[in-house]
Amino acid sequence: MSILLVVVMTGLGIIGSFFSGLLGIGGAIINFPLLLYIPPLFGLEEFTAHEVASISMLQVFFSSLSGILAYRGKGNKGAAGVIHKGLVLNMGISILAGSLIGSFVSGSMHGNVINLIYGILAVAAVILMLIPAKGRDGGSGEELHYSKAIAVGAAFIVGIVSGIVGAGGSFILIPVMLTVLRIPTRTAIASSMAIVFISAVGGVIGKLGGGDIPLWAALFTVIGSLIGAPIGARVGSKINVKALRYLLLILIAFTAVKVWSSIL
Repeated sequence: MSILLVVVMTGLGIIGSFFSGLLGIGGAIINFPLLLYIPPLFGLEEFTAHEVASISMLQVFFSSLSGILAYRGKGNKGAAGVIHKGLVLNMGISILAGSLIGSFVSGSMHGNVINLIYGILAVAAVILMLIPAKGRDGGSGEELHYSKAIAVGAAFIVGIVSGIVGAGGSFILIPVMLTVLRIPTRTAIASSMAIVFISAVGGVIGKLGGGDIPLWAALFTVIGSLIGAPIGARVGSKINVKALRYLLLILIAFTAVKVWSSIL
């Protein structure tokens, strides 16, 4: 293990999670291309798509856990109560099953297939980020009425795809919860943290079983992500990030084009 590896991986963790916290989107959609393309620029060995997915999944696990603890730790206006246990149970079990399947299946996939799936997700992320997320404003004690079949099915599909590329799937889950299931905004955002954490548990188990995790690189990337995420969240609460959000859209779209071109 070299000092350069420690510095680069910690730096990538900080950068990726900073923009994730700043813009309120899933970290994996940013971290995947950073981990795939940046280390070779510093003379480090290039990570395979399997290794990148494994590192990303570990990041999602710790960042979502940190998010849940921070959210519950606010302790004001009943913030913790916005996490709807029934919704988390229905979607959590389904996304856990999907994530386990996806993470195990990814071990037998060619790296180009994993990159292709990321490319599809990147395009989906661009589209979803351009659509205004308009959910109902409901209180934490509001009774929820939604299609459990759609919730379970959507979570299962998101879990499979997320398990393959090492994502949590929040950038897909939240729009689905807001627009399709009609979940109140505060409940959707809070509950998605717990659902994504459950997804990450399944993903990490699958990745550990596949043996594709470069532990030292993953460790310092996770350390960096735990530093960057809260900083990004604080900065994001104080500035207008609309311009930065569109810049990130361009960067994600560029990455998607690069991934697709390398495959085709």
